[in-house]
Amino acid sequence: MKCTVLSDNRSCDSRLSTEHGLSILLETERHRILLDTGASDLFIRNAEILGFDLSNVDYVFISHGHSDYAGGLRYFLEHNQKAKVIASPDAMSGKFFSKRGNLHSITADWPEIDAARLILIDQTCEIAEGIHVIAHIPQVHPMPKGNQNLYLQNANGDFIHDDFRHELGLYVDGLLFTGCAHSGLENILAACPWPVHTVVGGFHLLDGLETDEEIIVLTQRLKTKYPNAKFYTSHCTGDRVFEVMKSVMGEQLQFFRCGTMNEWREYADH
Repeated sequence: MKCTVLSDNRSCDSRLSTEHGLSILLETERHRILLDTGASDLFIRNAEILGFDLSNVDYVFISHGHSDYAGGLRYFLEHNQKAKVIASPDAMSGKFFSKRGNLHSITADWPEIDAARLILIDQTCEIAEGIHVIAHIPQVHPMPKGNQNLYLQNANGDFIHDDFRHELGLYVDGLLFTGCAHSGLENILAACPWPVHTVVGGFHLLDGLETDEEIIVLTQRLKTKYPNAKFYTSHCTGDRVFEVMKSVMGEQLQFFRCGTMNEWREYADH
């Protein structure tokens, strides 16, 4: 199993461009899965530089309806004629807004998708051999404070706090992809009924919102409950937050950037 980061806020390769978005290519023995599409076609351009042909991707997974994760989907579908699109119907129909700074839309511009290529998810299920999608994540543990400025617009035109029912997680062979983890990293892990050895994605822990103490307590719980799991994050995880988490988790936590490649060959020990 191999992960290659194609779009992120940061880069470890001077040839690659960056943006506020996330896209990762996941390759397994059975499938090639694109995990989100970033905000634009940047992930395609970076993939070409890295020597990847995205036309043979089997699935594209859209974790939620925000434009920094689904904004590149239209470009992917122009480039790839076969991949099935995995998404929540609430992500496709929702109108999403941020009140960080001025009120502005963060709704993805969804292209038309052939029904034969669309897999709509409204409950946790296995969509292909070894590929599980986690839906309607229970909010048992604290939600990230960064959600306080995120809204959706209802049918009456009113702005209400986003409950993130449109957010999905993806599980493949011990790897859990969290997307942006608006539902909270602990909640997504708790909603996953399968053993996890690797967690990849944004954690939606923004600098200056949770206190250092709150981050430390969260990280200590993760380290205690998932002592053998490795965590890889970037995008919506703040630099300061990462430093605090790293002070507790050590090598169990790693940063990724555009161009980062990680490969896992052994699962039995986890």
